[in-house]
Amino acid sequence: MLVAFPLLSIVAAACTDKAAPKDTTTATTATAAAAQAPDSFRVAFETSRGPFVVQVLRAWAPRGADRFHDLVQQHFFDDTRFFRVVPGFVVQFGLSGDPKKNEPWDKRLPDDSIRQTNARGTIVFATQGPNTRTHQLFINLGDNARLDGMGFAPIGHVVEGMSVVDSLNSEYGESPDQQFIQTLGNSYLDRTFPKLDRIKTAKVK
Repeated sequence: MLVAFPLLSIVAAACTDKAAPKDTTTATTATAAAAQAPDSFRVAFETSRGPFVVQVLRAWAPRGADRFHDLVQQHFFDDTRFFRVVPGFVVQFGLSGDPKKNEPWDKRLPDDSIRQTNARGTIVFATQGPNTRTHQLFINLGDNARLDGMGFAPIGHVVEGMSVVDSLNSEYGESPDQQFIQTLGNSYLDRTFPKLDRIKTAKVK
């Protein structure tokens, strides 16, 4: 959805050298149904490293696809940071630079069944365990099939610009604290981790 974050879940304990992508959002009640996304859609990311495009297939994970489409349509990812970059494993994002924008999306999303493996280039929601997806996602930088059995359901995959994703700045590793990002946003990241790459815009094509 990696061992640096303080609130490790049961699923994280199942990993050996890297903890599972962890969403430490303090979520509230179960989410209401999102608007249904198209069966297939593409999202173009403009980043500080260049552009990349993901294709989302609703058949892979319908609830996740619907939530992601809503987030993009509401410009949630604009001016957010890639705050966790572990080469060969994952790059994680999805905490707003404006903390007030996180709360409306903190409602937990019911799980989708696992229909695709966590292959290199797939995009996936981070979790704290069953039925805890909110607004954090990661892109697999390697083939991470071990995440399949831990409830991580890919919603799509990178179809253009994977070299851009691979080049995102990894010098801070897992040091940025998700709780501080959640409450302080970009003011914390820009002061403490100024070289993090960022999403300028994310738009449905």
